[in-house]
Parts: sequence; C-alpha cells; structure tokens
Amino acid sequence: MVVEPSEQFLLKVLDTLNEAQARWYVAREALARGRGGVQAMHELTGLSRPTILKGMRELREHKELLASGRIRQPGGGRKRLEQADPGFERAIEHIMEENTAGDPMSLLRWTNKSTATIAGELTRQGHPASDETVRRRLRELGYSLQGNVKTLEGESPIERDAQFRYINGQVKRFLRRRAPVLSVDTKKKERVGAFKNSGKTWRPRGDPVEVNIYDYPSLGLGTAIPYGAYDLQRNEGFVNVGVSHDTAEFAVESVRRWWKFFGRRHYLQATALLLCADGGGSNGSRNRAWKFHLQQLADELGLDVTVCHYPPGTSKWNKIEHRMFSFISLNWKGQPLVSYETVVNLIGSTRTQTGLRVKATLDSREYEVGVKITDQDMDRVNLRPHRTHPQWNYTIAPHHVIT
Repeated sequence: MVVEPSEQFLLKVLDTLNEAQARWYVAREALARGRGGVQAMHELTGLSRPTILKGMRELREHKELLASGRIRQPGGGRKRLEQADPGFERAIEHIMEENTAGDPMSLLRWTNKSTATIAGELTRQGHPASDETVRRRLRELGYSLQGNVKTLEGESPIERDAQFRYINGQVKRFLRRRAPVLSVDTKKKERVGAFKNSGKTWRPRGDPVEVNIYDYPSLGLGTAIPYGAYDLQRNEGFVNVGVSHDTAEFAVESVRRWWKFFGRRHYLQATALLLCADGGGSNGSRNRAWKFHLQQLADELGLDVTVCHYPPGTSKWNKIEHRMFSFISLNWKGQPLVSYETVVNLIGSTRTQTGLRVKATLDSREYEVGVKITDQDMDRVNLRPHRTHPQWNYTIAPHHVIT
C-alpha cells in the first residue's frame, strides 16, 4: 500500500501518543474524512474498528479527553486469541490446507466455507473463535475472497492451431477477392419481459426501473434468440431475432436475410460466400440439417458457400463474439428487455467508435425441432470437403444458378 506524506506524518505522531490519545487522534481523523473514514483509518493505523468507534463516541459526548484516568501500559489489554491459545494457529491452518488441497475427508469439504462455518469447526475442535477473528487471521495468512476464474479449456484437438491457420488463410483469400466473409453464431438466449438485466444505467436518483422479483418464464412474453452475422470486410452486423427454436433452418434463414438486406447490395459480383462458424449448435460441423439448408441457400443465391468451423472449445475466437455480441450486451446493460420490439431496437442501435453498425429484424416464424435429414437428403447436397481437415472445412456448390 502506498502511504502519502500526510499519512506518514500521521503515523509518526501516533507513535508518540499513549493509548487513549491515539484512540482520540485516529477518531478525529476518521470523522474528518467522512464516509469510509473508519475503514480507511483502520487500514492505515491498524487500530480496530471498535476502538476507533469508541474514540468517536467519546469525542461526540465531550468526555474529559485529558488523561485523567488509568492509561494502559504498552502491551496491556486482552491478548490475541492466537497468543492465548497456542493451538489455534495450527488448527485454522490445518482446516484451510485441507480445503485448499481438496481433502475429501475434510468436514468442510462440501460446505460453504464461510468464516462463520470455519469458526464453528474451530470451536468444535476446542478452539473457540468468532467469525471476525477468523476473518482477521485469514487475511493475515494471505487469504481473500475470490471467485472462479475461467482458465481451463480442457484438451484441445491436435489440429487446433493448423485449423486456425487454415481459417486465417481462407479469410485472407476471400477478402482479396472482395468476396463476403461472415462470422456467424447464436448469441445467448434472452427472456423477454420485465426481468432484471445485468448492469447499470444512468437514471434520476431513487428512480430505478422496477422489474419482476421472480424470473418465472410464465411472467414473460417468451424467449428471444439472436442469431448474428458479422461482415468482417465492412465491420457491419446483422441479427435475426427468433422467437421459437435455434435450429439449423433458423440459422440458414438468418444468413439468407443478411443477403437480402446487405449482401446482394454490397457484393453484387460475388460468386462465393465464406462462413466462419462454431463447431456445435445450430450451425455445427456434424449438423446434417445445417448442410442441407445451406444447399438450398446456395441454389437460391447461385453462390458457392464455403464453411470453416472453429475447433471444439474455441468459440471465444469467433470474431462475432468480441466484435459484435459484446457491444450489444454493453448497449442493453441495465435495460429490461420488456418486449421483442425493445430487443430489436436495442440491438439495432448498437454503435462503436470503430464504426460498427448493426441491423436487427424479428423472425416470428415457428421453426420445427427434431426434423430428420435422411441419407437420401444428404446425397443431394453438393458437398466438396476440403483437403485440410475435411470434417471442419467444406464448400457447398449450387446445383443451378437462379437468375
């Protein structure tokens, strides 16, 4: 912790005072600092909060502040628990070692390891302690409250890096030809209704937006399913907001709508389209319906549709995630998605300083789930696997061109 010169002076003065004078001096500083002053002085001087509060109480009550009574000698007062109970130190360290190492025999292994729970276990072992004492000692031992951190990706396919390089090469090749390159994916589904939406937004003080206490689906209008297409070349996005199911047919329809609103206007001379997609979900590499409906799209547009899938477990590298979806989430943070119109308008108003523009439409069509694509259906798909990782890279050529 960096100590300011004024705080260094305060600590020097504190060293010259007796117990009562130090209490009053620190209490006066805490009062002068206002809100948060007690915590700040506690962290700076090491005096306990109850001691500082006692000094503040004495100052406010105008008690005789000169040393008229007994002043405790240095080192006096109640001893710390770890000094009075030599076994306390080892007991708390043993409990934390068991849980940190994941000992399955530990009594606290499968409980909420709060300071109150640890204090109860210490008391059971013959070392009575309060949760505040446990909290103080844990901090001194270098522990702090921490959440989970997403760092474990699991085993990666051995072809992962090679596939990334191949996707990069395909993207560059299409961009050089000024052919469209789309990063596609489904954003997280959202409940539509007066539900709490994470984040905060500026509003008049004391006038928050009121939403439902409970998140029961019956209290809402349904589910919004945003399927996005991000144009890498133009830094332009399109989102098709579905209302039924995230199926392969819905995913392909979203690409079709992108072509209707943007593609045919900006890529009139294009003969091919590149889609960079995740390896699973409605546009998964093993999804027969995805390829079947892409064939229909290729026939309608008269375009070769090339698809490059990201390897399993690498969806965060899909460009649409951090170039479009993240900004949509920022744009509607703290805004309850009370209607489908609200969802479409908030997505469509997403802007960035780098020039990103997004258009959104509502797709009220009902998409059927569980539709089987037969072997005969797949035989009609004009699929050309690539030599490099054919399970992830392929081109679907049109059977005929529609003029």
